[in-house]
Amino acid sequence: MSNNMTKQKSVFLLIAIFAISVNMRPAITSIGPMLETIREELVLSNAQVTLLTSIPVICMGIFASLAPLLNRIFGLKRTMYVMITLIGLTTALRGFVTGLPVLLGTAFVAGIAIAVIGPLLSAMIKQNFPDRAASVIGIYSFGMGVGSAASAGLTAVFYEATGSYLFALSIWAVLAFIGFVSWFLAVKGQNKVRQQAPLAVNKKRKKAVSPWKSWKAWLFLLFFGAQSAAFFSITTWLAPIAMSAGMTLLQASTLLGIMMIVQIFMNILIPLLMQRFPARKFWLLFILISGMTAIILFWTGIHSLMWIGAFIIGIPLGGLFPAALLFPLDETETAEETNEWTAMMQTGGFIMGGSLPLLIALMYDWTSNHHYTFIIMLMLYVLMFILTFLIGDKKNSQ
Repeated sequence: MSNNMTKQKSVFLLIAIFAISVNMRPAITSIGPMLETIREELVLSNAQVTLLTSIPVICMGIFASLAPLLNRIFGLKRTMYVMITLIGLTTALRGFVTGLPVLLGTAFVAGIAIAVIGPLLSAMIKQNFPDRAASVIGIYSFGMGVGSAASAGLTAVFYEATGSYLFALSIWAVLAFIGFVSWFLAVKGQNKVRQQAPLAVNKKRKKAVSPWKSWKAWLFLLFFGAQSAAFFSITTWLAPIAMSAGMTLLQASTLLGIMMIVQIFMNILIPLLMQRFPARKFWLLFILISGMTAIILFWTGIHSLMWIGAFIIGIPLGGLFPAALLFPLDETETAEETNEWTAMMQTGGFIMGGSLPLLIALMYDWTSNHHYTFIIMLMLYVLMFILTFLIGDKKNSQ
């Protein structure tokens, strides 16, 4: 914790980090359980309906570089207010206006907002909790896991109860309201997120190496992109895969929910383990082997093995994101550097992450089977396995 922060201020800030991070996935992950329903009601191809999850993720990559710029021009406090509001409004709009253009437009705007929030949260954690970064990253990723699990597991329940996929998608706007209130309480009065003076920032920036010129930053980008692609491919396509294997919508949604519940625990557990036992390479290899095992279990199409796979796949889905977020924090010294390294990593990483589910959709439209889906997912884990050896352990963990 920063020396200038009181215990009360830090608690409010931690609650705000959690509440905001909860909003960073439902606009995307709520689509997965409704993929077939939306496709049938709007008469779309698999590629068209997959754009609803691909567009926001690609936007998260393209617009991540806006975070440092908006932070310097408007300040983190105001920027965060605007981005949370955008997520809430676009999510709520899905309940009032139907049609593919509206769904695509809301996905686009939500993607921009999420893109800006991500690097700002990482910079805020670096600045205010430099000695407990791994633990706070765990809270951040735990919040994202809660949002993912709730939206993936309950969207189908809301649909079954109301018969309206519009309501099932728009109900998640409530989370944005909670995030807005939490942020207000965290930054009101004297309890502000500190912004570094421009002169101090400029002096540090002169000494810092641009992440775009660092080979290590490019390795981080590739790893983050592969884990992002794996996450969004699995959360988008697991329910349709399960249904093609003979499961009902409710069974497929439950399968997705189990995966997300395990992910929630891994979101908080993996960062704590990596902080307590800082052998980064060991943890990454364990997580990746778990992912490969789960993909093979899903590939069998046997229901009992798919249920086991749902438990196991929660390990990489919950562990890889916080592990990747720690890369820039371990490599940089200031919040400004962390912001820039994270923005670069997420710029390329989320573009990769958004493109793979779309590629899977195109392959499925072409072949009408999911063999290529599993091949692509397995290749992503193999790529991360190789990158783990290139990235190596932290210097102080040797």
